[in-house]
Formats: sequence, structure tokens, C-alpha cells
Amino acid sequence: MADTRLDMQEPLHHHRCRVIYGDTDSGGVVYYANYLRYFEAARTELMRERALSYREMEQQGLIMPVVECHVRYKASARYDDLLLVETCLVEVKSRTCRFNYRITRENDGKMLAQGYTTHAVVDCDGRLTKFPEALLAALRDQSPEAA
Repeated sequence: MADTRLDMQEPLHHHRCRVIYGDTDSGGVVYYANYLRYFEAARTELMRERALSYREMEQQGLIMPVVECHVRYKASARYDDLLLVETCLVEVKSRTCRFNYRITRENDGKMLAQGYTTHAVVDCDGRLTKFPEALLAALRDQSPEAA
């Protein structure tokens, strides 16, 4: 049975990155935790391109920590591979949102990993809070329901 939690939905954001030597382990493949770094870089760029920068949120006294993450590994990335990280915002609630990701190798289109991260919005004291209306509206404008 297919896991629909990992389905990608339009609009997709595309982020390219190259595997550096420091991302690999002694076996010459990307260390498993680094896929979460690729997710984060892609998500940060998605937010920035849509005028929802994390820096501006922090200046408003809000942060969006990851409260859940999942990665399904399909194949290995290696040093100097050019990766395409596709990201989409799939769910927006009053206090949380979720992004899905798919990483493929550019030269052959091979899917390497897919996953998701769920984020809560918390204030500067670490207390769960609601998204401000303006931010909630901006996030919802980027979600599949708005497309």
C-alpha cells in the first residue's frame, strides 16, 4: 500500500545543491542525517522566495521548530552529485504546517529520498502559539488548497 503522506502536490519549489565531500560518510555516500539538512535548505528557500523568511518571523518573536520528521531512503547520493530537492507545503493548520520533500539526482533523475517535516509555531519563550493571521494567510496562499 502506498504511503500518501509523502505525496507531492503543486505548487512545487525546486532547489538544487551539490553534495560536498563533508556530507559523505566513510563509505563514500551521503550520511543519512544530511538529507534533513537538504530538506531544511530547500524549505528555507521556499519560504524566502514567498516572502515568508524565517528571519522576519524571528524578529516577530516566532519560530517554527520541526516537531516531526520522516525520511524514506531509496538510493544513495555520492560526492559531487547534483541534487534536485522538490518541496511543497501540504498542510496548514492554525498552529502547525507540514512540508513534503523529494530528492532526485539531476543527471539520471533517480529518486534518492522522500520525506516530510511538521512544524509548530512557538513564541520566544518556547510556548506553542497560533500563526498570526497575516502569516497564516500567506502560508495558506502557498498550500495546495489555494492552487
